[in-house]
Formats: sequence, C-alpha cells, structure tokens
Amino acid sequence: MSVLDLPELALDCILDLLPPSGLCSMARVCSSLRERCMSDHLWEKHLKTKWGKILGPAAHREWQSYISSSTYHLDSPHPKTGNLGFAKVISLIRSLSSVFRDDKQRSRYASSLPLDSSMSCYLSLETGRFWFPAQVYNRENGHVGFMLSCYDAELSYDTLTDTFQARYPPHGRRAAAVEKGVTWDRIRAAPIDASPHHLHVSDSLKELKPGDHIEIQWRRNKEFPYGWWYGVVGHLESCDGDLNHCHCQLSETVVLEFNQYTVGSRWRRTMVMRDHKEEGNEEDGFYGGIRKLNCKEEVAMWKRHWPCSILE
Repeated sequence: MSVLDLPELALDCILDLLPPSGLCSMARVCSSLRERCMSDHLWEKHLKTKWGKILGPAAHREWQSYISSSTYHLDSPHPKTGNLGFAKVISLIRSLSSVFRDDKQRSRYASSLPLDSSMSCYLSLETGRFWFPAQVYNRENGHVGFMLSCYDAELSYDTLTDTFQARYPPHGRRAAAVEKGVTWDRIRAAPIDASPHHLHVSDSLKELKPGDHIEIQWRRNKEFPYGWWYGVVGHLESCDGDLNHCHCQLSETVVLEFNQYTVGSRWRRTMVMRDHKEEGNEEDGFYGGIRKLNCKEEVAMWKRHWPCSILE
C-alpha cells in the first residue's frame, strides 16, 4: 500500500505533523507528494512558529522586493553556501549532505518551487540568503553605550550556530557596524512600522503617570537614526511620591527615569512636555517619540536585558 492510497484527510494530517526536514524528504518521493509538500498552508505554519515573532511588516515588504529582484533564485550561488545551490539549502535544514539524488532532479525541483511561496521564504530565511529588517536589543555585543536600547538592523540567520549576523546602517561619519552571534532573545520585529529616521507621533503622552513603563526614541544627533530606549515615568521633584496625594499626571511636564544609570548621571533623568515632539541638543542628544508599554511581555523583554551593573 502506498502513502498515496491513504484517504485525503489522513494524508493531509500526516503532512501537517511533519517538520520542515520531513516535508523536504517527502517532496522527493514523487511529483504528487512534491506538490502537496510545497503547499503554502503547510509552510505558513512553520514560518509563523519559527519566524513569526521577529518578522514584521517591513520584513514582509523586503521579502517581496527580494523575490522580485533579478538576482534572486534559490539555485543561484550565495556568499554563505557558494555554488551548492538548492541541494545545500535542503541539506542545511536536514543536516545531511543532499536531499536530491542528482543535479537533474535538483534543478527540476528548484525550478518548480514558486518564488513567492511560503516554502521559498522559509528556506531563504533558514539558510541566511534573505537579510530581513528587525531590531536588536543591546547592539554590538552589549556595548555600554547601547545598554537597554533597541536599534534597527538587517539580519541573516546562521543555521549552524542558531544565531544571527546583524548589519547596522552607517550614519554620520560612523561606518556600518557588523555583529555576529546575535541570539534570538535579542531580536524583535519593529513595534512601529516606520523608518528609524522617522519621528514617532506619540499618542499616549496625555495619559502617562508615575510608574508607567515606556520606551522613547533617542539619537545622538540629527544625522543618526533613532534607537528605542527603555525607561519609566517618575515623580516631579515637588511630589513626595505618595500615590494618594500625587498630582504628577495633571502636570504638563512628564519626568522620565532611566534607572539603569547611577543616581547623579546626566542620563538618569529627563523631562518632556506633554505636547512633546523632539527635544534635545548636540551635547545630550535628541529625545523623540514615546511609546507607552501596555504589554507585560514587552516590559519583561526589556528587563531580561537589564545590565549586570549600574551604568555611569
């Protein structure tokens, strides 16, 4: 009895339970199974499970641009995989030398895979061929100047180490920076679908009160892109901190505290107005838009990246 003799529902259930490597193996059995195993509904699940949390709208737009480029082809040479082409794509996933028995079969399979398919997207991500935009916490290996910040970067996955390589864009006189070994827990999809040079228009300034968790855009000067920095709303100096008598929320001034810095540090505390847009100078940098963090998971993510010691 052949697996193709199974009822349609039973076969679909089996394929739905297979991991990506299993689908790739089944796809080489025959043309009928190949078509089934390349189905978007199977690969969309794997895309969402492994990549969903770090792929935002910008990554999806970049993918569409990537597959429409004249240089894109799954069987073309790649800086990481050389001339091994599609056979190497599959072997990286399966940790085997090859899935296909010969070059003729490999070429036939590669050419039959739609470029805009979910399987194609998964394989391009898995092998690092597709560099996608996202944001990285504590960039450049936790450099002290970037602790508790999150910056835009282009990322490429390394399946051998299960980490990423990040490329940070050049700005001002600073050349592009490259960081290897970026772990999954340091990556997120951008919460705001906009350029890192775009000032976020805050919609929560009027409601901010002491104790609220926020992240705020900050950049060294106006040539630099914004990064997002974690902080909390504090009390005015005129307030004793007693919540029963606190009127800070009624003030037009909002105190922002960055408690990763030592008391007395010029980076520890700043104040913005509730009609705030961008404020700052060339010495202390420029503070941009503010996001109130209403999601406990977002706050927990920031706290997981808290520095081991207080910063100066």
